[in-house]
Amino acid sequence: MTGRLVVRGFTISLDGYGAGPRQSQEEPLGAGGESLHGWLVNTSSFKRTHGGTGDPGAGGIDDEFAERSMEGMGAWIMGRNMFGPVRGPWPDESWRGWWGENPPYHVPVFVLTHHERRPLEMEGGNVFHFITGGIHAALDRAQKAAGGKDIRVGGGVSVVRQYLQSRLVDELHLAVSPILLGSGEHLLAGLDLVALGYRCTDSVASERAVHYTIARA
Repeated sequence: MTGRLVVRGFTISLDGYGAGPRQSQEEPLGAGGESLHGWLVNTSSFKRTHGGTGDPGAGGIDDEFAERSMEGMGAWIMGRNMFGPVRGPWPDESWRGWWGENPPYHVPVFVLTHHERRPLEMEGGNVFHFITGGIHAALDRAQKAAGGKDIRVGGGVSVVRQYLQSRLVDELHLAVSPILLGSGEHLLAGLDLVALGYRCTDSVASERAVHYTIARA
């Protein structure tokens, strides 16, 4: 049995951008991009899984979606930009991600890149594998590692777009944040989701976002 390929907790602005312009180590989501995730970073689930201390975080609708987004995953796929700010050939292996020595995934993670790098083993069962063969090769590796559980595509925008364009995403949870970015990386520009066989199956509003579920027919 093969698990589904899902996108969970992917946030865009009202004008459709999943990241702002000028991404850098100081602003990994680009100018203004951090403000997209106000619905997420305040939840108790996020604070628990990302090492928050002191503030227990909020419950409610947003927390339910945040909790669900991390449950039952057997593997993750992400783009190189989500793993880190290094571009081009790896100068060395000193960059180990944004998350410290115990990232929140706790399953194999397959990072799409054009440049080879040895697997990176970290605490908590986190192993990052660097895949140079494209989205299908990454999905094949992830399916073998997931043991029948779902596989989550974590981003960034270009990776999600590639899997949607190839009709490989089974279900997408899209959180629309009530802000405008004006420019950056647009998630759906040029993608005809209807022609690709997708439809919106549910929508739920909270104070900080509107959550849409989009599924492949």
